[in-house]
Amino acid sequence: MESLLAERPLLTSVMLAAMAFALIYGWLQTGKKPVGIAGLVFLMLIPLAWVIASRWETDREQIESRMHEIAAAVEANDHEAAVAIIADPTTRAQAKAELRRWTFQLARVNQTRSIELIAGTFPPEADADIVAKVELSGTNSGQSYRVPRRLILKFQKNGDQWQVIDYQHLPIVGGPDRFSNKPRVSS
Repeated sequence: MESLLAERPLLTSVMLAAMAFALIYGWLQTGKKPVGIAGLVFLMLIPLAWVIASRWETDREQIESRMHEIAAAVEANDHEAAVAIIADPTTRAQAKAELRRWTFQLARVNQTRSIELIAGTFPPEADADIVAKVELSGTNSGQSYRVPRRLILKFQKNGDQWQVIDYQHLPIVGGPDRFSNKPRVSS
């Protein structure tokens, strides 16, 4: 219900409008005033659905926002800000070591393939699978690369903030390549 109200206001509005028009049609056919009033109430709920959707930030939206924050920090070559979102010290050190090898000219989240909240976990966890476009050059070689990358991020909610606890970057298609990180063994 949360995702329907907060993430899909158009679908919610269409359902409310269908109910409203059905009730108004019923009122026109029967002449019963309460049915017409109910139809008008459903019509008035449509703008309310849009207000709720604009103010309610779901976990998926928070995670997507965090991914864009990371991309902006990576593009700015602000390694400290980019790894500040990582909660696990080992993963943070790994990411910092990888980032130091490159100078980024571009880092953008192109597509969010999926954000799956894992049911029954405490603290709450989520897996995000995204496609990012990066343009980078090696700090030693000076050779520039423009590549799309697939990032698989594991998030955990600490307090009211979503933080990365593990990640892996891969080519868009296929298995790891020479730029991919070595995945940690999760317990």
